[in-house]
Amino acid sequence: MIADPFTIRIFVPDGDPEGVRLIDRMNWTGLGLVFPRGKWPEVRQRAEMQRTGVYILVGYGEDDDLPIIYVGQADGVRARIDSHSATKDFWDWAVVFVSNSGGLNRAHVTWLEHALVKRATDAKRCRLDNGNAPQEPALSEAEKADTQGFLKEILQILPLVGLRAFEFPKAVAAPEALPPSVSKKPMLSEPDTIIVPAQKEGFERVFLGEDCWYAIRISGGMLTKIKYIAAYQTQPISAVTHYAPVSRIEPYGEGGKYRVIFSDKAKEIGPIPYGNAPMGAMQGPRYTSFGRLQSATKLTELLGKH
Repeated sequence: MIADPFTIRIFVPDGDPEGVRLIDRMNWTGLGLVFPRGKWPEVRQRAEMQRTGVYILVGYGEDDDLPIIYVGQADGVRARIDSHSATKDFWDWAVVFVSNSGGLNRAHVTWLEHALVKRATDAKRCRLDNGNAPQEPALSEAEKADTQGFLKEILQILPLVGLRAFEFPKAVAAPEALPPSVSKKPMLSEPDTIIVPAQKEGFERVFLGEDCWYAIRISGGMLTKIKYIAAYQTQPISAVTHYAPVSRIEPYGEGGKYRVIFSDKAKEIGPIPYGNAPMGAMQGPRYTSFGRLQSATKLTELLGKH
C-alpha cells in the first residue's frame, strides 16, 4: 500500500534549528512543539502550554541504544511537564501536541496516551518509563474516528523530528537465508557472514533464546550481502561456536544500529578459536564468507589473515 504524500511546516521562533520548533500541517487542527529540555523555562511561558494535550519525553540511559520515553497527557500540559522537569532526570527533549481549535478534551488526550503507549509497546523500539499502561477511555464512534485521525497526524510527524519509537521496524534487508543443507554451496571469497562478539549471558539469552542479535553496527554496503551470522563467544571461551541463517535485518534504536533476525535456530560449529593472538578478544563485528566459516580452524583463517 502506497502512503499518501504530505507536507509539514516547521517554524523556528528563535532561529535555532536545534531549539524550539513549531510544527503544523495544512488542514490540520493540531500543533506540535518540539524543544530541548534546556528550553523548557522559555517554552512553558507559551500560551499553547496551557492547553489540553499529549506529550512525549525522550532521553537515553547510560550505554543504551534504545531511547527511553514517557508518554503523558493533561488538561494543561505546563503543570505536568513542570513536575517532570523536577522529578524525571532521563529526558533530554520533548514533543507536545495540542489542538489549535480547542477540539481536544481530556477523554481525547487520554485515548491518545493509551494509543501511543500501546503502539510503543508493540513496536519494541524504546524503553517506556510509564509505570502503568493507561486504559482506553470510552469515546463515541465519531469522537474515536476524529481522535484516530489526530493520532495519524502525530505518527507522521514524529519520525521527521527524529523519533521512530512508534514506528514498526521495516526490514532494510531480507535475505531469507536457507540452512546450508538446502542451499547451494557458498563461495569462499564472497563476504556474506557477520561475526559478532557475545558475552555468555547475552549469547544464551538472545542469540540462542530469542533467535536474533541486536545493537549491531553494520556498514551500509554489507546490509544486502549478509546471509549468515556467527557468534564469537568472548573469554573464557574465545571462539566462534554457533551460526544461524538470517531472515531479515531491521533498524534498532535511533543510533544507526541494527537487529539481525534468524530464519532458523542457531547451530553449533567448530569451535573456531582465536588462535595465538594475545588476550583472545574481538572488539566488534567482522565480516567473512560462509565458505570460510565452514573450513576455518582458527579465527585468523576465518578473517582471511594467515
